[in-house]
Order: sequence, then structure tokens, then C-alpha cells
Amino acid sequence: MKAQLAIYDMDRTITRHATYTPFLIHAATRLAPWRLLLFPLVLLTMLAYVLRLIQRGTLKEWNYNLLIGRGVTSAGLEPVIESFADKQIAGNIMPGARRSIAADRAAGRRLVMATASYRLYAAAIARRLGFDDVVATETGLDADGRIIARIDGNNCYGAAKLDMIEQWMAREGLTRDAVHIRFYSDHVSDHHVHRWSDEPVAANAHARLVRLAKAEGWEVVDWAKE
Repeated sequence: MKAQLAIYDMDRTITRHATYTPFLIHAATRLAPWRLLLFPLVLLTMLAYVLRLIQRGTLKEWNYNLLIGRGVTSAGLEPVIESFADKQIAGNIMPGARRSIAADRAAGRRLVMATASYRLYAAAIARRLGFDDVVATETGLDADGRIIARIDGNNCYGAAKLDMIEQWMAREGLTRDAVHIRFYSDHVSDHHVHRWSDEPVAANAHARLVRLAKAEGWEVVDWAKE
């Protein structure tokens, strides 16, 4: 019998709203409130991304450095991460997503979160929701144990997300033909993983993904309306 995996994207699939910018604001408020004065620069970086002047990964790195900075250790950030995760669990998780996660767990599926968000805080949210594993964008540490915003490896987005899931499976000793995969995401950028999975689910999808899902015969669910 094949092993059963249920792989979930996080932002706007499980959560009602995106989490990265709120995390940065939450961290700045607690660690260095003066950095909130730099928020207009954050808006400029977002505009640069929209205009395709910078890559998505660069946007993450720059905004982390603007609102958190380069001098924070893992230990220093940990209470901020935990309080942010508590806040997300309290008010930013869709009830339909909770029910789906619970049903997959009850069915014996191994729960995996695969998100472009930094593992820094995504893992804390995943842990509270009962996930078994997390595939996410990684950061590094410098020689003094301070977090480096520079992405370690790939930004877990688009085609890279599929590559990173496959790398995780290889580390876990899981071959593709030995597992049955259900995959949930809200965004068309995850179509690589949708097409690769056995049970692709477009969850709370925007229009482009809904059109693709209907053309491909994928399941469409809308937890945002529940």
C-alpha cells in the first residue's frame, strides 16, 4: 500500500491573509519599533517587484533587512516567532482548512506544509496545526549565530517548490511511485505541484487557477466562503 501524503501551501490556502509582511511588522514592533519608519521603503520594494525590477526572493531579503535587520539571533527572534504564530492560529486560519487538515490526519495521511514563506516562522505555525513536516524557504546564520536574511538555496516558489518537495522526499527515503499525494494550493504558481500530484486541489483559488483547475478536472474548494 502506498504511503499517503497531504501537502498544503500556507498563505491564503490555510491562512486567510498572507503572513510575511505581517510577520515583519510584528517583529519590528517588538524588537525595534523605529524600523517601522522604514515601511515606505518596503512599499517601494513591493513596487519594484510588481514592475519586475527585482525577483521575489530579493524582495523577501530586502524587506527582512529593513524591518528586522541583520543583528538578531535565533534566540532573540524565537519569542517573536512564537507570539506571531499564536496570533495566526487565533485569527488567521480558515475553519475549512482546519477541517481538511483534521480529515487528512484522521485518514492517516502524513501532513506536509510546502510554503514560500521563511521556515523561521512557518514551522511554528505548522507545528501548532499538527503538521509532520515543513518544506520552506530557508535562511542561514552567520558566525555569531545571527540570522541572515539571504535565502539559503531556493525560494520555495513556483517550479522551485516542486524541486524542494522532491528533494525532501529523497531525504526521507520516499520515491514518487511509492506515495499517493494530495496537494492543496490557492495560486497558479503552484501548478507544477498540482500537475505532479495524484489529487490536485485548488483551494480558495484566484481566477487563473480556477480556470486551470476546471480545464484539468481538478477539485476546487473555497474555504474562504465558509
